[in-house]
Amino acid sequence: MSAAIRSALAETQFVETRDGRIAYRRFGQQAGVPLVLAMRFRGTMDHWDPALLDALAAHHDVIVFDNVGTAASTGEAPASIEGLAGGLLGFVEALGLDRVDLLGWSMGGYVVQTAALQQPERIRRLVVAGSGPGAAPGVERMTPEIMQIATRSTNDDEDYLRLFFPSDPGARDRGLASLRRLDARLDESGAVVAADTVRRQLAVIQGVGTTIWDRLDQLTLPVLLATGVQDVMISAYGNFLMAQRLPNARLVIYSDAGHGFLFQHVEEFAEDVRRFLSR
Repeated sequence: MSAAIRSALAETQFVETRDGRIAYRRFGQQAGVPLVLAMRFRGTMDHWDPALLDALAAHHDVIVFDNVGTAASTGEAPASIEGLAGGLLGFVEALGLDRVDLLGWSMGGYVVQTAALQQPERIRRLVVAGSGPGAAPGVERMTPEIMQIATRSTNDDEDYLRLFFPSDPGARDRGLASLRRLDARLDESGAVVAADTVRRQLAVIQGVGTTIWDRLDQLTLPVLLATGVQDVMISAYGNFLMAQRLPNARLVIYSDAGHGFLFQHVEEFAEDVRRFLSR
């Protein structure tokens, strides 16, 4: 099977955990340490750009999933970052995986950091993408305009472009191309995050506070930080602060991109991840 069709052909599977029945897909290389991906606020496993999944799957055993109480998974959605991290770790345990690499985007970045703090012996390496340390000195929060767009009951293409991509024509074109790639799965599944789960996820984001920031020095495993300078969702400055406090970190910055840099620069980001995980 070619790398270009791995994620498109992956079937949805289910595994029972202590918190609910978790929906997931697994594809890519059948060797090495599995790479588990944790999603953003209001995202499902169908909201990962398939081009990125294919690029990652060319070199890694990739697993995407819906956390507890989200989309195709059952159970009560957690309202704390510790609960979401527990859902991820319960899923990993249910799959019988002793050791994994984690990649978290946006809210998922908070989740994977917290998971590594909870069970450091299970996590080999972390990739924290378009995320941050929670509340940290000097890190600006999103503006009321961005918060209003992010929490609308439904979002159209223009909303996603505003939230994830810069306004220049080249970035918009790549953003639209990414949205159309997402249609392949979403048109079939209609996957959405229920309103109650959205409220709980919002509570997670608002409640992160300094719980990660105050414990960054405990994350002694290798960490790849990746961010877009023009991110209007989570300030890129927080990544610079994290790089100063993490004992073993590498920072990659995309100057022409925002929150969706990993979909805007698919091949470059996938290569950054490959190099980091293979060190």
